[in-house]
Amino acid sequence: MLDIDLSEQIAQLRSTFDDIRSVVDVDALTAEIARLSEEAGVPDLWDDTAKAQKVTSALSHRQGELAKIESIQSRLDDLEVLVELANEAGDEESAEEARVELTAIQKVLGELEVQTLLNGEFDPRPAVITIRSGAGGVDAADFAEMLMRMYLRWAEKHNYSTTVMDTSYAEEAGIKSATFEIDAPYAFGTLSVEAGTHRLVRMSPFGAAGKRQTSFAAVEVIPLIEEAGVIEIPESDIRVDVFRSSGPGGQSVNTTDSAVRITHLPTGTVVSMQNEKSQIQNRAAALRVLQSRLMIIQREQEAAQKKELAGVITASWGDQMRSYVLAPYQMVKDLRTDFEVNNPSAVFDGDLDGFIAAGIKWRKRKQD
Repeated sequence: MLDIDLSEQIAQLRSTFDDIRSVVDVDALTAEIARLSEEAGVPDLWDDTAKAQKVTSALSHRQGELAKIESIQSRLDDLEVLVELANEAGDEESAEEARVELTAIQKVLGELEVQTLLNGEFDPRPAVITIRSGAGGVDAADFAEMLMRMYLRWAEKHNYSTTVMDTSYAEEAGIKSATFEIDAPYAFGTLSVEAGTHRLVRMSPFGAAGKRQTSFAAVEVIPLIEEAGVIEIPESDIRVDVFRSSGPGGQSVNTTDSAVRITHLPTGTVVSMQNEKSQIQNRAAALRVLQSRLMIIQREQEAAQKKELAGVITASWGDQMRSYVLAPYQMVKDLRTDFEVNNPSAVFDGDLDGFIAAGIKWRKRKQD
C-alpha cells in the first residue's frame, strides 16, 4: 500500500482557488454570460455584422473564463479521489499521475492568479502592438520581424485571435515596423508589460563572419478603444492619404489604392493600415488605433507624468528592458524582473508566459 500525501498542497491550491473565485466574481460572470447569450440569440443580430462579432466574441471569451474556473474545481475534486485510490490500491502509476496533475493545476492557478492583478481601466481590452526596428541596421529590422513572430506565436499557443494591420518591410531583410491586434480577454493588461526596448546580441548573419552585432527594436502596446466618442477627432485635424498595399521589396500585392495612412495634424501621430481589401475598412481600423494612441497622449498630458500605458521607447542603448543573447552564450533576461531562461529558441517561438507573469507581478509591486 502506498502512502503519498498531497493533502497540504491540495489545501493550498483550494485556498488560492477560493481567492481567485472571489476576485473573478463568478456570479457576475455568469450573469454577464446570460446577458450576452440573450443578445446573441436575437434573430436580426447579424444584420449588424460588427455588433454581432463583438457580442459573439465577448460571449466566447466569458464562457472560456467560466469554463476554466469550473474545470479547476472539478480537477481538484478528482485529484483528491485519485490520491485516495492510488494509496488504497498501492498503484505507483496512479500516484505519478496524481503528482503530474497537481503540477498542472498549480500552473493553471498561477496563470489565473496573475490575471487577478490586472485591474487597470483598460486592462480587459484587446491589445494593439506596434514593433519598430531601432539601432542596428539590417540586424535590427530582422530582429523586429523575429519579435513580431514571437508575439504572434504566443497568441497562437493560447488560441487568441490576431490580425496583422500594417507591415512596412525593410529593403534587405526584416521589417521597419508592423502593427497587429491580439483580441483576447485582458490582452492589453497582459501584454502591456512587454512595452519597451528589446535588445538582441548575436553573430550577425548579414555582416562580417565572426563579428557580434547588437541591435534594438521598440515594442509599443496600447489598448484598442472601440467605443465611439471616447476621443473625438475632428475631420479638420487629420490628413488621409491612400496608396497601394505592398509586400517585401515593394512588390505590389494589391491593384487598388486601398491602404490608408492617417496623420493627426496637431500631434503628428501617424497610423497606417493595409490589412483590409477595402479602403473604407482600412480607414475605420486606422481611426480606431489613432483614437487609442490619442487617448494615451491625452492621459499623459492630464497626469503630467511618464507614460504608463505605451511608454516612451527609443530603441537604443541605455533603456532596454530585455536582452536576447545568442552569442557567446544563450540567454534571455528581463532587466526589470531578473527573470531569465537559457533557451532563446523557445522564447522566440512564443514561450513568453514566464516573462509576462514576472512583469505583471513586478508592476504590481511598484504600484503598491
